Amino acid sequence: MTRAEVRRRLQLAWWQYLAVALAPLLVFAWAFADLQALIPILAMPMFIAGVASMFLSLPRFGAYKHALIATQKNLNSDDEPGAWIELARIRRLGMLFGCLPAWVAALSVFVGLEAVPQVLLAISSVVLLYLYRIPRQLG
Repeated sequence: MTRAEVRRRLQLAWWQYLAVALAPLLVFAWAFADLQALIPILAMPMFIAGVASMFLSLPRFGAYKHALIATQKNLNSDDEPGAWIELARIRRLGMLFGCLPAWVAALSVFVGLEAVPQVLLAISSVVLLYLYRIPRQLG
């Protein structure tokens, strides 16, 4: 597989993870918009949990940056395919953790969290996922 094909697949995976992050919130907000809040007192703790979940991706982002550097060093060598595979594995895990704030926002629909905090959590997931884009300089 050529370097351009690998980059294309990684870009497609990024868009897929963006959809996986935001789709539950959009579906739950649409489907359960008229639902009475189950436990409204949990709205603020859910928002705090969503904000705190952003910090779970910090160690994964550091590992991702190290994998980017290792992949850059291994370009045009025999270890390049393995470096791309390792980068994709680390990136996948980091993007899963980057989806957490949006998933918490999706669950917060059931406890009556307002739309603005839900949007803020969704935007934080988008920003976290944006950090995991493959830079143009690589490859």
